[in-house]
Amino acid sequence: MKPLLSLNGFILSALAVLACAPYPAAAQGKTKTYTSWTNYGGTPDASQYSSLDHINRSNVSRLAVAWKYSTSDEFKYAFNPIVVDGVMYVLAKQNSIVAIDATNGRELWVHPTDPQGRLLTSRGINYWESADRSDRRLLFSMNNFLQEIDARTGKPISQFGNNGLVDLRTDLGRDPKSLKLVQSSTPGRVFENLIILGSATNEEYESGPGDIRAYDVLTGRLVWIFHTIPHPGEFGYDTWPKDAWKTVGGANAWSGLSLDEQRGIVFVPTASPKYNFYGANRTGANLFGNCLLAIDARTGKLIWHYQMVHHDIWDYDNSTAPALLTVRHNGKLVDVVAEANKEGFVWVFNRETGEPLWPIEERAVPRSDMPGEVTWPTQPFPSSPPPFGRQSFTEKDLSPFMPSEERELFRQEMQGARNQGLFTPPSTQNTVEMPGNNGGANFGGVAADPEHGLLYVVSKDLPAMLKLELNSSEQVATGSSPEQHGRAVFAANCRLCHGADLKGQPPAIPSLVDVGSRLTPKEIRSIVTQGNGPMPAFSKLSDAELDSLLAYLANPGRASAAADTKATVDSVAPENARYRSGFGFMFTSSGLPAIAPPWTSMTAYDLNSGTIRWKIPLGEVPELAAQGFKDTGSHFPKTGPVATAGGLIFTGTRDRKVRAIDAQTGKVIWEMTLDAALEGMPAVYEVNGREYVVFCAAAQATTHTHDLPGHPASKAPIPGAYVAFALPEGK
Repeated sequence: MKPLLSLNGFILSALAVLACAPYPAAAQGKTKTYTSWTNYGGTPDASQYSSLDHINRSNVSRLAVAWKYSTSDEFKYAFNPIVVDGVMYVLAKQNSIVAIDATNGRELWVHPTDPQGRLLTSRGINYWESADRSDRRLLFSMNNFLQEIDARTGKPISQFGNNGLVDLRTDLGRDPKSLKLVQSSTPGRVFENLIILGSATNEEYESGPGDIRAYDVLTGRLVWIFHTIPHPGEFGYDTWPKDAWKTVGGANAWSGLSLDEQRGIVFVPTASPKYNFYGANRTGANLFGNCLLAIDARTGKLIWHYQMVHHDIWDYDNSTAPALLTVRHNGKLVDVVAEANKEGFVWVFNRETGEPLWPIEERAVPRSDMPGEVTWPTQPFPSSPPPFGRQSFTEKDLSPFMPSEERELFRQEMQGARNQGLFTPPSTQNTVEMPGNNGGANFGGVAADPEHGLLYVVSKDLPAMLKLELNSSEQVATGSSPEQHGRAVFAANCRLCHGADLKGQPPAIPSLVDVGSRLTPKEIRSIVTQGNGPMPAFSKLSDAELDSLLAYLANPGRASAAADTKATVDSVAPENARYRSGFGFMFTSSGLPAIAPPWTSMTAYDLNSGTIRWKIPLGEVPELAAQGFKDTGSHFPKTGPVATAGGLIFTGTRDRKVRAIDAQTGKVIWEMTLDAALEGMPAVYEVNGREYVVFCAAAQATTHTHDLPGHPASKAPIPGAYVAFALPEGK
């Protein structure tokens, strides 16, 4: 076990000293231009901020709809539009890329994508232009291929890559055919003539690695790669078992990158290594999982890093794009980078050196009792700012909005669960996780006022109940039948939801009994590998595993337990064991969280002092608001705020409302109800002197966002539209 100093101390400082010289200091006190919205989140630094102030606290009450553009389908969208030269680019019409007039919503052209494709850069898009502006391109990924289209015509650029495509599954040290999920739903960052990309990996053992890569915008050539699971000879290699990079996956950056263009630094927030909840096969601190990385954007060389979670077995990703701000600290102006994550913490560092602005304490945390699991003895806790999310959950915190019988069931479940607070390690008994693995802050959930050192965080309070199980049937003896192998695949991937008897819990979880009479083998393969609705994609399954799974589903009786010559649980070496847990979101039968509200909050930080200015519940649950309960926060947010120089914060929520919040007080001073719920973040832009705010309203307005026993997720049609607001002309 390496001393913690080598993880987050000495090596950070040594690299920082070497790194400071090539990067010129920021022009302190200068105001950066935030008047356009040509990037995901507005600008390359992901600030989600606009310096436009025509719309402000004094006149926001007069905002009115300027135009609407229908998505012309019933798809769900959480897309952040970008605007270049008065042209807005959106996702609509069965995941087509559409150019519209940003002043009136008139359609200009449509670029259809693969209607059968399930992987798409769905949260935003990248834009690049040549120095003379004669060449303008939109960059996005679909089905694990990076591609480009002409921003003026929507036509594909066939000279890019191999006939217009760059295969993102290559150059990762794995068989490309074995990687079913590589691309992220979040766009990358364009820097000079490079497109820098993070990735998404599946949630399973043997996932792909989360390497950070930069490609030439003109040719598609790979320019540099940073290994988040280090290779031999690279720093951090000894924080993993030997050759872990060949088999362990994750440590990826799915939530968004931030770019300091002046310094040429890209800030990368990484997620947990895989598998999420058990790490006997990856003993060690696991650099560079759960890190904030400062990387030279031109070369891919590491400048500094900080690891927020050592050896993560909680799925506590760094889940938001880092925010770049300037603050006054100890009497001096300091350029900082701030990261909000699933734990409910905000971490603040000097942008050039990686030095924390306030002390971070390593505290002892509970040890795991799982075989082979070596939890790290301490975890870092920032002393400032205060956390934005709740970090404990007991029976006293149960929601009042559930029947007494259901409340008693939750109470009994929690009384028998392991519950030692933050960083309670998962085990084979029920284990309370708070914040849950889908709680805290999430993608797009942070906006900054970079000129005044203010940060606004949207967060979710959602506990989880974890329980690890070992499917010993994965250990199938040599010579077993295809059905027996298929039963092992089913037990490892499907049994937790569909049950050992294949009967599921209809209608929420369909029965797989005699599924071959309803679906063809090709259709089953497609659903398994690509997902369907709330069912995730099991993209890591090999063709042989899929074949055996189909054989088992067709003839489950041929794989009886008596005929199976599997190894016993005790014979499985810990590093080869495949313990798994569901994500365990604690929802009630109403679809709402089991914890008492507020379920969604917005917290305003002053990072000059490391303090909270205000905190409010964000949004409502309409069914409860109608009964007079209006401070609950909305259900299951996937929303991003945008701050403006007009003293406003714009955001939308699942209750179908868009709001303007006073940035000084947290008071809602304008709101309007739209036809659909909102996910993603708005865009603020100006054309011909008129300021607009556009929202993507194309999500389910329901508490039933997830399938629950007896209560399936809502499949109601979505009347999606992009809705732009502006002040009345001439006023």
